Amino acid sequence: MNKFGDRVRQLREEQNLLQRHVAAELDIDPPLLSKIERGERRAKRDQVIGLAKLFKADRKELLTLWLADRVYEIVQDESEARNALKVAESEIDYKTKK
Repeated sequence: MNKFGDRVRQLREEQNLLQRHVAAELDIDPPLLSKIERGERRAKRDQVIGLAKLFKADRKELLTLWLADRVYEIVQDESEARNALKVAESEIDYKTKK
């Protein structure tokens, strides 16, 4: 799963930006951005926020895709992944109601 990287590439291409220009704005090397777009490396949270600002994109959308990729990476091979996610969802619901 690489929803975040795919979306970053799509936004970058829609705005006709080169990887080297985007990487310079994030203060990272272009090969690292390329790996993020291909799903071979994970962006840091502050980089996600920087990309949202640079692309004038929905910050919540990019953070959601980024986090979804991270969660999937952790649970992808677990037979009880769905049950664990339900428990986590219940805990999140409980904590947000406080």
